[in-house]
Amino acid sequence: MERPDWHEYFMEMAKLVAKRATCLRRRVGAVLVKDRKVLATGYNGAPKDITHCEVTGCLRTELDIPSGERHEICRGVHAEQNLVAQAAFHGVKTEGSTVYCTNQPCIICTKILINAGVNKIYYENAYADEFAEKLLNDSNVEFIQYEKKKS
Repeated sequence: MERPDWHEYFMEMAKLVAKRATCLRRRVGAVLVKDRKVLATGYNGAPKDITHCEVTGCLRTELDIPSGERHEICRGVHAEQNLVAQAAFHGVKTEGSTVYCTNQPCIICTKILINAGVNKIYYENAYADEFAEKLLNDSNVEFIQYEKKKS
């Protein structure tokens, strides 16, 4: 049995976290790490004590809103937003941390992660958001598409 390296280990955790997501369009998971320790996790779904989309249906689908547009018309909170909110709720410092995410963060999440002091973002699945990429290129945040090593 081959032991996973740290990147694979944390990315696999992000995939597990994504299984808790309640979004009907996309299941995203994120893990906040510092010094090889998990600080917080987040997945996309409705805010605390609010009925999830898997019960109410997807407003974005009903209104035929394309992916990547009008993020505010959604009852769900993105995985990265939940990740930072969970860290804040528990008083966990995010400065100098790394995020492992199943999907490339959108522009809103990118701005939040930059302001939270995240140093690196590893993501697996690309998401067409040129503005988010530009902001990351203008910031000091390393932005790396994760690819599992072939055995």
